[in-house]
Amino acid sequence: MPSILLLNGPNLGILGRREPEIYGTATLTDIQRAVEKEVSARGWGVVAVQDDSEGALVGAVHDNWDTVGAIVNPGALMMAGWSLRDALAAYPRPWVEVHLSNVWARERFRHESVLAPLALGLIAGLGAHGYELAARALMARVGRP
Repeated sequence: MPSILLLNGPNLGILGRREPEIYGTATLTDIQRAVEKEVSARGWGVVAVQDDSEGALVGAVHDNWDTVGAIVNPGALMMAGWSLRDALAAYPRPWVEVHLSNVWARERFRHESVLAPLALGLIAGLGAHGYELAARALMARVGRP
């Protein structure tokens, strides 16, 4: 079955209890289920990976080269995740960067992503719903595998 890669970076494993006023109350499991529901209409599955280590995320990109696309929430690695950037630059499929909060309405150090120039697009500030929108964007972009 064709699958998309759902890649989540540092601190996203504690969604639902991590600063819910900023990140909402949805857990990563809730988000994964929503993405699975969205892409199941296309007959796609989801390979979900969350890790607090950049190296493990790089490995996940390499290990899932055959996925049809990816949804990537790099968390704070958006600002300095250069090895993740290099892995995604080599990833042969389209991918969408997602952030739960509107990073431009927050601290200035969050205003630049080293990954975004490589992405198909970027969705920020729409909470967990942003992941579903990213899945729809990938389905619109990716032909039938």
